[in-house]
Amino acid sequence: MLDAIYKESRERMAKSVESVQREFGAVRTGKATVHLLDTVTVEAYGASMPLNQVATVTVPEPRLLVVQAFDKGTVGEIVKGIQKADLGFNPVVDGQIIRIPVPALNEERRKELVRHCHNLAEEGRIAIRNIRRDANDHIKKAQKDKEISEDQERDGLNEVQKMTGEYSAQVDALLEAKEADVLEV
Repeated sequence: MLDAIYKESRERMAKSVESVQREFGAVRTGKATVHLLDTVTVEAYGASMPLNQVATVTVPEPRLLVVQAFDKGTVGEIVKGIQKADLGFNPVVDGQIIRIPVPALNEERRKELVRHCHNLAEEGRIAIRNIRRDANDHIKKAQKDKEISEDQERDGLNEVQKMTGEYSAQVDALLEAKEADVLEV
């Protein structure tokens, strides 16, 4: 009974940490990375699609992204999608290739991005605490239904709290690394 609750809670908490990591990947630092365009959607073929389904993104230089459309007809829509994503990029079209210079960040923008990262991390910690609450509710219900003893309930609640601490620490470590990356000049 308790093992199933632990297993489900661990899986859900790990997914929360992965989600925070993915969100951090989309936060712009001074360096170009293909993940900067993960949030870009393109209106193509009558549907809204992620950029990676209509083009390839490469990083030939530290401050340049190159987007190569699979279909020449989607180049204009890709440019619109990049501009609509409001990432602060100014794409330059060169035939079927779109070059995106990644400008250096000023100090004010860096601080703004750090605040954004703190908000993302807090959302991740809240998700982890919600998972803890769900697990605790299951454990308390199991004890109330006499499926487990009071001692097992107390041990279960302690184990879930320990898990919560572990995964929250992982989010904090990701935040610290991302913050250092953003503030690096």
